[in-house]
Amino acid sequence: MMHKDEQARKRRRDRYLVLLLFALALAAGRIASATSEDGNSAFLSANDRSRWATVAALAEDGTYQIDRLIQIEDKTGKHRPFDTIDKVRHRGDDGELHYYSSKPPLFPTIVAGVTWFIHLFSGLQVSTDPLYAPRVILIFVNLPLLALFITTSFASIERITASNWTRYALSLAIVGGTMVFPFAMSLNNHLVAVAFTSLVTYIYLMSAEKTDETVSDQSTFVPLEWYFLAGFAAAFVAANELPALAMLVLWFFLFNMIDIRSLAPFLGGVLVVAIGFFGTNWIAHESIRPAYAHRGTGWHITDFESSAEPPSEAIVESKLKQDNTIDLDSEISIETSDEENRWLVRSTENKLFALIRKGPEMWSLHDWDDWYEYPGSYWQAGQRKGVDKGEASIPRYFLNMTLGSYGIFSLTPLWLLLPWGFQSGMDHGPYDFRRFTRCVLIASLVCILFYLFRPTIDRNYGGVSCCFRWVLWFTPMWLIIIAPVVDVMAEKPRGRGIFMTLLALSVFSVSTSLNTPWQSPWIYRFWDFLGWIAN
Repeated sequence: MMHKDEQARKRRRDRYLVLLLFALALAAGRIASATSEDGNSAFLSANDRSRWATVAALAEDGTYQIDRLIQIEDKTGKHRPFDTIDKVRHRGDDGELHYYSSKPPLFPTIVAGVTWFIHLFSGLQVSTDPLYAPRVILIFVNLPLLALFITTSFASIERITASNWTRYALSLAIVGGTMVFPFAMSLNNHLVAVAFTSLVTYIYLMSAEKTDETVSDQSTFVPLEWYFLAGFAAAFVAANELPALAMLVLWFFLFNMIDIRSLAPFLGGVLVVAIGFFGTNWIAHESIRPAYAHRGTGWHITDFESSAEPPSEAIVESKLKQDNTIDLDSEISIETSDEENRWLVRSTENKLFALIRKGPEMWSLHDWDDWYEYPGSYWQAGQRKGVDKGEASIPRYFLNMTLGSYGIFSLTPLWLLLPWGFQSGMDHGPYDFRRFTRCVLIASLVCILFYLFRPTIDRNYGGVSCCFRWVLWFTPMWLIIIAPVVDVMAEKPRGRGIFMTLLALSVFSVSTSLNTPWQSPWIYRFWDFLGWIAN
């Protein structure tokens, strides 16, 4: 005869399964109908077009260069489905200038592998079938990622919550109460980061429980493969969300605090991702730095004096030849640059250099390292529009990223419980959960401060997006942080009512973004309608 507790767990598992299938079916439907504004592709923004161009170039041409893809026109001849503002230009291994996606190549490389197999069995090709091929590919990429997020989050709340009401309420929040779901219909890094954050969070909670003698009067050894998987997952999040490097370090600390045996396998998992991240980046760009990090001045070549502004081509050419930087028969031209006190120097073999004024008559030559400056670049001065211009006021940026038009709390009111959750988590419960809470708080603050104090051009709320998407990867951890709070609220009808109100408001924000995640938040659009947004 089945034990009463086991019967209750089985009923919950059945309900979790229903919710999972509902979410996957809804996501599949949205993916199957994903269509660009011009109706000719399933690409929903410049962001995912950038990744799709890499995927198609790799799967079809065996290269990271996207020159061919961005030149493809649709049947009307009016649109280029693969062209994107999220691209850079630099010299390839053939010595010529080529265009590349500005996105880290590791995840698109994996998707390209899936694409190659789908083409092998179905004949679908992204470049010739930009409407249906991406939809099929997303079914095999995004649905497993969404399922990973949901199932591991269900498993995590099952471990740390006390009441069935809390488990059911949070399971609804997992499925449709956060801004994760809209990103399931587009090729992006955020869904990847959310899914693998959820996985490493579950592994930590499971491992902490098994190694805690106070839970079952005995400590159970966790298989080392789990720690390897945790290291892999934590590093893969950082490979897709740069500020998650802070949490990667904290995960290493957390796992070592509960089991010293985790050190080697955790680092092994990190190493695998590091090799993949830097390896694909080197193959694509011959640089270990991601493409988006090439926005400035490269290696120093030489200094010299000149009273002319800029110095004559003959003088600059002579300096470059003296250092054997260009061939003796090369000629150079000097062009204006977007940056003040900087000029672009181009040789006949397409080598690029930066000429920089250092003083009234002092000049410096460097390798060119601004991959975002090229003819027609959207990122040139005067070309950016809307939020991409950047917010000059840091206080205004902080207000909008928290409570305003792109607000973490205004768009997902569930997160209003986070301050209570952090305070409660640091003061009560097992030591491993207290440490976890402190680490999540530290990582959250580091991430917010990182984006808050970026240069003006980068203070753009994540561009045209349905939320402040750069903190989306915290979702699985923040759900765990508020879980004990929901347990307390569940004890009284008033508390339940407050939570369900917050959940309903959060679901409302999600529902306004189901057609595409690449649109301004509903609050931004409403304020724009009222004339409150300065253009």
